[in-house]
Amino acid sequence: MFGYVTANYKALSDKDREGYRQYYCGLCRTLGKRYGTLSRLTLNNDMTFLLILLSSLYEPAEETGKGRCLPHPVKRRAYLASELCAYCADMTILLAYLKALDDRGDDGSLRGKAGAAALKKPFGKVEQLYPEKVFKIRGYIDEINAYEAEDGQDIDIPINLSGQLLGEVFFYRDDAWGADLRALGEGLGRFIYLMDAYDDLADDIQKGRYNALRHFRDQEDFETFSEDSLLMMIAECTEIFETLPLENHLSILRNVLYSGVWMRFWQKTGK
Repeated sequence: MFGYVTANYKALSDKDREGYRQYYCGLCRTLGKRYGTLSRLTLNNDMTFLLILLSSLYEPAEETGKGRCLPHPVKRRAYLASELCAYCADMTILLAYLKALDDRGDDGSLRGKAGAAALKKPFGKVEQLYPEKVFKIRGYIDEINAYEAEDGQDIDIPINLSGQLLGEVFFYRDDAWGADLRALGEGLGRFIYLMDAYDDLADDIQKGRYNALRHFRDQEDFETFSEDSLLMMIAECTEIFETLPLENHLSILRNVLYSGVWMRFWQKTGK
């Protein structure tokens, strides 16, 4: 799932670009503190978006500061951190470990093997903290893998499972906003699965891998069908997003949902 929920940096103001970077750095520092330096390699924009979203909704007390790190050893960089960083760091480890297992199982890649080995202990800590959440997410991944292995042709099945997976990640806690956050995550998860299938279609066909869109590729209106489907799924997400009582970082969050998530599509289509 990683790589699609990112900001369109060129469209951000200088202030918003710096704000986004501070949350990114805050999440990176939290990963290092909770799971060691190597865990910082799992840092991604997808969970940075979740951190900013939750921070805007719950408005926790935030720690600010400046620090150095391995990628930036000379200049100290500003960061923002809060209790929400811990949850997003835990979800980062959870998804990274399960992805490494998936990669290892798909083609026995060295990267997957190394990642699974390095993250096994951190993942064990996450599993102790969120046993029910981990059980559900592993179940969704297993169902997706089983359906793809059967070469299933109902595109809605893996898409909806992917939505349920990310919905569980976005479900921070059972409160007044829990159901909305889950539904927002589900819409975003469905969008990501379909976008990934669209992005990888040619490569998957060439390598004989499963792709949910391969049965549609010969349709005359395939490009329109794909874009309309993606629009429908991201609309499910943004409709819920716009109902949340968010006060802070709205321009950053809207940049991601209305522009950033389309970056790979625009690159591929030239639009």
